[in-house]
Amino acid sequence: MSLARPPGPTSTTFDSEATLRRENDSLREKLREAQETLDVIRNGDVDAVVVSGADSQPRVYTLETADQTYRLLVEEMQEGTLTLTRSGDILYCNRRLAELVETVPERVIGGSLKRFVAASDWPDVLNWISAGSKAELGIQTDRGRIVPTHVSFSALRGNDLGGEDVFCCIITDLTEQRRTGDQLRAAHAALLAQMAGRERTERLLRHSQKMEAIGRLTGGIAHDFNNLLMVIIGGLSILDGTPPPERRQTVREGMRQAAERGAALTRQLLAFSRQKELHATPIAVPRYVGGMKELLDGSLGGKIALKMEFDPELWTVRVDEGELGIAILNLCVNARDAMPQGGTVTIAARNRPDIHEYGLAGDFVELSVTDTGEGMDAETMSRCLEPFYTTKGIGKGSGLGLAQVYGFAHGSEGTVQIESKAHEGTKVLLLFPRSKAAPAAASTSTDLRGDAVTSGQPRCRVLLVEDDVQVAFLTGAMLAELGYEVIPVTTGQAALDELAHTQDIGLVLSDIMMPGGMDGVALVREMRLRRIPLPVLLVSGYAAAAKREAEREGIPLLSKPYTLSDLAAKLRDTIGSTGRRAELIPSVPTGPFPVP
Repeated sequence: MSLARPPGPTSTTFDSEATLRRENDSLREKLREAQETLDVIRNGDVDAVVVSGADSQPRVYTLETADQTYRLLVEEMQEGTLTLTRSGDILYCNRRLAELVETVPERVIGGSLKRFVAASDWPDVLNWISAGSKAELGIQTDRGRIVPTHVSFSALRGNDLGGEDVFCCIITDLTEQRRTGDQLRAAHAALLAQMAGRERTERLLRHSQKMEAIGRLTGGIAHDFNNLLMVIIGGLSILDGTPPPERRQTVREGMRQAAERGAALTRQLLAFSRQKELHATPIAVPRYVGGMKELLDGSLGGKIALKMEFDPELWTVRVDEGELGIAILNLCVNARDAMPQGGTVTIAARNRPDIHEYGLAGDFVELSVTDTGEGMDAETMSRCLEPFYTTKGIGKGSGLGLAQVYGFAHGSEGTVQIESKAHEGTKVLLLFPRSKAAPAAASTSTDLRGDAVTSGQPRCRVLLVEDDVQVAFLTGAMLAELGYEVIPVTTGQAALDELAHTQDIGLVLSDIMMPGGMDGVALVREMRLRRIPLPVLLVSGYAAAAKREAEREGIPLLSKPYTLSDLAAKLRDTIGSTGRRAELIPSVPTGPFPVP
């Protein structure tokens, strides 16, 4: 039977094996002393040996008593012990060795150690015997089992058998140590799997909380967007006629404001819904919450007034802005649901220097959301932070809103506290550590009229790659307004063909997402392969993966929707960053555009 060498010891077995080996070495030394004593008596050099014991009482060892001590010592060992010749013939074994190989001593003594060792291992074992080595070895029992063991060979001094040396072998069973090691490895693997599953569950939970918050906003957002579309569609119908110049200007201004509000709402919804890892940044709370006002007004409805009260010198906090928005949104929607007849929601923030409460210490910013609603009784208060606990009817809430707020606050090294009484309203306090880092600068608003476009703008030929007919028409008109000549194409391959046959193109303006198998990023890569050294500006509606690719490639991006001023500034930056001057051409009428 071919036996495989058992796997080596794990780190968990080293201490126990080292202890066993030290005990074995001590027992082996006692065994040698007893053997030497027995040899002296057997050789007839003395009739007896007198040894002083620990109690100062002398003990006399004769041939009979010395042999008895030797055998008792060996038989009581917890390891298998045997003596054998250099060729592996077994001269003696104790009871433990016989138990290990699942037989009786009489069936072991007189045989060969080879009987219990795999044929492939036997040459190694013979070398270990001669060299007095220590190693690990799989021992085969009489019942066919393989027992992992540690073997230790050594020569017995002064012993020979007809001129042949005699060796001692101590065999330690490693089964229990291996079982313990396997259990520890299995437990470790299970722990890693559990941690990975927990992280995935947390990610899914965070995303479900975001989507639930957006779902709870659907009615208000739909109402807002319908109003915005009404302004734009109605305004267009007025402009189709011949209104007086003053009314035309008023209608255009209203349409512009409606479009800007729609763009702001879209950006906020995308920020809330996208799946991303938590990323803390320094945030100015008044500016951030103020930017949410449109979204919050739409969710609260006309019967609820929204108030904001912030300390004028409010500190910065460092939190994930998406999670902060979701937390505020959840608290405001909860407040709305607690005031079916209407009321007031107040969002406030103040500095809390050097606090020592709620298990916190240091400088914190307190952000609170207070309503004048129904409040909570003691039982609801005790359970309101539990995931999936809700007092709302079926289909009106999953109970994840306050759980998200709690997890976000504690994940930001802060805490959440709730103050509420039945019929007296609710106040939710969020405490975040103060950050001394400066918040990111707010983006400046621009208008659609292009007032910021400067005269003397360099004019060059722009290759416009856009598959949407209406967007291509509008973008072409904006480029023409800025003084650029436009060559429109609808696919990445058409853009490459145009670049191969048309001279004096100074810049490529392309949408990221396009049909035909070649998106904007792939177009840039192909241009680089063909050594076309033109500046490229990519335009993105919302495609997170494509945007990440463009950012990794170092390609400038312009987000939709954009104003004439946005486009002008980005074109100047893109042309200037290439280190080359776009070729100037005379001001000529723009190229043909597809008419929607």
